[in-house]
Amino acid sequence: MPLYESVLIARNDITQAQVDLIADGIAALVEGEGGSVQKREYWGLRSLAYRIKKNRKGHYMLLGLDAKPTAITEMERQLGLNEDVLRFLTLRVETIDENPSAILSRKSDDRERGFRGPKPAGRFDSGRKRGYDDREEFRARPEDSDRPERGPRGGRDMAEGE
Repeated sequence: MPLYESVLIARNDITQAQVDLIADGIAALVEGEGGSVQKREYWGLRSLAYRIKKNRKGHYMLLGLDAKPTAITEMERQLGLNEDVLRFLTLRVETIDENPSAILSRKSDDRERGFRGPKPAGRFDSGRKRGYDDREEFRARPEDSDRPERGPRGGRDMAEGE
């Protein structure tokens, strides 16, 4: 039988248990037709690239299926009728990789490294804002001893200009 990978996005206002029930229904349908579910991954509640039916987030689920094309057609029909499913995509693949998908492996890498995002621009580690005089070209410039001294208002002192 051919192998398929199917990703579905469910509404954000349902629970993870309800998403699992949708996946269980797909598994029952495929197994009733003589196929099997070889891989099942819940990717979590993730932000969508754009609004879909007034939703900004969705529950993502990946299924690796070994099924007949008629079972896949029926599965897609059932997903299209389900109001909790925003989108789904089914692709025929050569093999189903048993390793965790790139989405899950990237999430675990971020947790292991303690990644919290990039440092905010324009601040030192101490939290002090970077100023005009903190730029490299001002720190590297040698002091000129022949330049006139500046007064409190930035101009030359009155004694020099008289």
